[in-house]
Amino acid sequence: MAKETATYISQLVATNPVASDSVSVGDDHLRMLKTVLKTQFSGLSGTTAITATEAEMNYLDIATLGTSADSKVLTQASGVVTIAGDVKITGTTPLLTIGDAGAEDTTIVFDGNAKDFYVALDDSADKLLIGEGSTVGTNPILSITDDTVTLGDGAAVDTAIVFDGNAKDFHIALDDSADKLIIGEGSTVGTNEILSITDDTVTIGDGAAVDTYLNFDGNAVDYRIGLDDGTDKLEIGAGVAHGTTAAIAIDSAADMVLGGYINFQDEQAIRPEIKDYAETVNAIGGTGGGTQDIDVTAGNVVTATVDTSTNTFTFSDPSATGKACSFTLILTNGGSQTVNWPSSVDWAGGTAPSLTSSGVDILTFTTVDAGTIWYGFAAGTDMK
Repeated sequence: MAKETATYISQLVATNPVASDSVSVGDDHLRMLKTVLKTQFSGLSGTTAITATEAEMNYLDIATLGTSADSKVLTQASGVVTIAGDVKITGTTPLLTIGDAGAEDTTIVFDGNAKDFYVALDDSADKLLIGEGSTVGTNPILSITDDTVTLGDGAAVDTAIVFDGNAKDFHIALDDSADKLIIGEGSTVGTNEILSITDDTVTIGDGAAVDTYLNFDGNAVDYRIGLDDGTDKLEIGAGVAHGTTAAIAIDSAADMVLGGYINFQDEQAIRPEIKDYAETVNAIGGTGGGTQDIDVTAGNVVTATVDTSTNTFTFSDPSATGKACSFTLILTNGGSQTVNWPSSVDWAGGTAPSLTSSGVDILTFTTVDAGTIWYGFAAGTDMK
């Protein structure tokens, strides 16, 4: 009698039973085969037939899908594979490839309730697209090709990038109806524009009754260029608040107001018309005797009082050769003490004027050669 003992298919002996075995041995073999099949395929407890072909069964190479519920997440119908659950791709360098390099579009579609969206390769245009709908090439929102990222699809609609802030939203957008590129506050294109660009023009503001600024945030000092809408003036100034420390203010008549001085650094002011001007006074006060220098850069009008003892004047820092430099000296009590003048002074008539001992003399000095020669004369003496 040739009969093995088996529970699983791998334990079956292909040559059993032999021809000389009795019929009862054959019965034992049939019962053993039923036991092997039920044990080996213990999960087949239903009444549904398995219709997979040998080739299809050979493609199934999954060690385990976990629980019995997990084993039902993968279904196929009409060439579509449906996964009813989450998908994870793990590993050291996981890779998901869509497509086989054929001349065809490949797409991931997001099937929404009200709207669908897609991420796709438009193979005919060689573009990666993000668009609305489920048909590749229609209504693309963003496309990438070569080194170019494009928003929009050429349709007559606005396109925008919206920054969703906690307290305020901002947008960068194409206002297609106005043909403008806009940076603005809020999320609605065309409202509350901060900056717009069209043709060769950059515009700051949107015509509303508000100030507009271009602020320069410095380390120690801030500066601004802006429209003070309350006064209808363009201001350039220090700080970021209009109306404070304005260096230049320009009104609608193109008149300009300076809030500080202009340092020409010895450069020219050509063809000015000066009205209601003032000159800086270098107020020396009492000379105290000894040497007293008059620095032309401290002011072109100088006041001084001679007192105490002999006084010797020197002149410094005149303009360079080829430029006229003058100053007026209003001298009090010049004749009360001995006064010495620089040897470079060439007095009218060749002699220094007599000074008033108790009163005011007005003297003028001019040079055109950087002080090599100072031309001096008395504009007024013994002023009371």
